[in-house]
Amino acid sequence: MTEPASVQLVHRYLEALVHQDWNEVRDTLAPDVVRLGPYNDDYTDRDAYIKFLEQTFAWMQDYSMDIARVWGTADRACAELAETVTIDGTRLRTDEAIVFEVHDGQIARVQVFLRQSRPA
Repeated sequence: MTEPASVQLVHRYLEALVHQDWNEVRDTLAPDVVRLGPYNDDYTDRDAYIKFLEQTFAWMQDYSMDIARVWGTADRACAELAETVTIDGTRLRTDEAIVFEVHDGQIARVQVFLRQSRPA
């Protein structure tokens, strides 16, 4: 069975994120993408969201992402994953669920849910 296009797009987005390929990230996002973060760190356009991502990745050390699964329908997808980084010499793992809405072949909405970080 073929994965829905939304799931394929989310895999593409996550892969670009891991490689910090900001041009590829840009290609997956709608210009008016809405990103709702877990700390009310919300963004309502692609450029602001990408700038936030670039700044966030700039201070993280030894970043890695483990994707447990991505599933969805034609216009929605959910990714369960864990991100691990080193902060002040300590490896921290954060388990997350990210819900995506897809319109016209681009990610239109990203909503991040996470658990409290813990030592990896």
